[in-house]
Amino acid sequence: MSEYIRLKEANCKNCYKCIRHCPVKSISFSENQAQIISDACILCGECFIVCPQDAKIIRDDTDRAKGLLAGDGPVWASVAPAFAAAFPGIGIGGMETALQALGFDGAEETAVGATLVKKEYENMIREGTQTVILSSCCPSVNLLVRRHYPEALPYLAPVVSPLEAHCRDLKRRYPAAKTVFIGPCISKKFEADEEGSSVDCVLTFEDLAAWLERAGIELSPEPDDTDAGRARIFPTAGGILKSMYCDRAEYSYLTVDGTENCKAALRDIASGKLGKCFVEMSACTGSCVGGPAIGKTRRAPLRSAIAVANYAGQNDFQVEVPANGLRRGFSSLPRSEAMPNDLELQQILLKMGKKTPEYELNCGSCGYDTCREKAVAIYQGKADLTMCLPFLRDKAETFSSNILKNSPNGILVLDDELRVQQVNPAALHLLNIPSASDIVGDEVVRILDPAPFLIARNGGGSRDERYYLAEYNKYVEETVVFDKAYRQLLCILRDVTEEEITRQKKEEISVKTIEIADKVIDKQMRVVQEIASLLGETTAETKVALTKLKESLEDE
Repeated sequence: MSEYIRLKEANCKNCYKCIRHCPVKSISFSENQAQIISDACILCGECFIVCPQDAKIIRDDTDRAKGLLAGDGPVWASVAPAFAAAFPGIGIGGMETALQALGFDGAEETAVGATLVKKEYENMIREGTQTVILSSCCPSVNLLVRRHYPEALPYLAPVVSPLEAHCRDLKRRYPAAKTVFIGPCISKKFEADEEGSSVDCVLTFEDLAAWLERAGIELSPEPDDTDAGRARIFPTAGGILKSMYCDRAEYSYLTVDGTENCKAALRDIASGKLGKCFVEMSACTGSCVGGPAIGKTRRAPLRSAIAVANYAGQNDFQVEVPANGLRRGFSSLPRSEAMPNDLELQQILLKMGKKTPEYELNCGSCGYDTCREKAVAIYQGKADLTMCLPFLRDKAETFSSNILKNSPNGILVLDDELRVQQVNPAALHLLNIPSASDIVGDEVVRILDPAPFLIARNGGGSRDERYYLAEYNKYVEETVVFDKAYRQLLCILRDVTEEEITRQKKEEISVKTIEIADKVIDKQMRVVQEIASLLGETTAETKVALTKLKESLEDE
């Protein structure tokens, strides 16, 4: 099902938020990218809603709808009743006018199909043959049951959705017509793609809004004074039950919304301990008015529910129940995933740094509720070790701690106010400080000249300097680096006392050698000059050679 929700890889920042919020953990993480596991996804759109980087994209079928409009035969729009929340105050008349401007032959409310469906539910309750009835209007709930809770499949009402019922009705009344559903749901795209569906194309409210904007068409309110449209309340929590005539007292009538609540309810239902009840179930919190594609800027659950409730009528639409009925069957879509044995699970936990159960923090930062769930996901190839943030933090801290502890150079970390944050053993020894607690938290001026630190911080760069620490009787080579991002200063001190003393000794020896050589040269010059004068020869060449020897010694 990855074709319905696509990942924009350049935007993904590996925050794992989509995994944390995915109710069925149908997102894997590989090659530093989140990937949707198509055969596990229930298309609830939660990953699309919560992604802070807009890295999830819903498939846009606008071009497909345009192709239908360019073809032969009429094209009718089935507009989900949540439009009253997505486009408040417009009314179905205003929606139809705008859609006709785009080329549609007409538009009707999907609530017409909802009326047919709720009548079928009422018939099922009157028949009383199915003790527990789960509403089958929400395709995400249907997928949840079919993929993850097949044991609850016998309780799923064998009834088509309002969308399918309405599109069948449209095609009955307008032969050769094509149908385009417009609503807040992603999973409706999957429903339309199922074999035998009467739906030819699905657009989201966001798709429609973008299409109207590109076409320069503005929505205008058109009042609707009909008293019909009781089923318009469907997209609110409890809306199905509010539209039904629940006249069988032996049945309990319940509402469950939100995928986590649905999962808990399905586990309860699958236990077989419930008596007669009708359960309205919706994957989205607040039902369809909380749908993922209603528009990120139009998420106002209270105002949305009120807008839909105010638009709903008191009476049912006049509908004709189809002769072939509205029943359908639901098959399971099982998934088989390999599970690790105890030894394999323990080995993975050890790699994650979970040596004992006490190390299993179950913090959820990786997206999984427990460390063991994460370990199973690693075994199944859905996750990797790098997703465990506490493990990575501990690993990084241990690694940096080992560097600080074992480095022969003194290392200090300062904040931008020149207060010591960290100091390693080598620095303590170098600066004759008994323990780290004696300096951590204090200003560096207590132990070192602050000038190089101020220059590095204010200049935003680094400084290298060698100088003598008189109070410690040591020579050091000091490197100060300022990290602009974290506003920290790193100071590395290398003890060069022995090196400096050796250099000074060599320098003293060189100076003495030059002095001795100078005296020898002067003495030899005088002797040579005396000999040369006796022989009548020039001393120029000899003088040049001896002078070069002297200069060579001075250079050394």
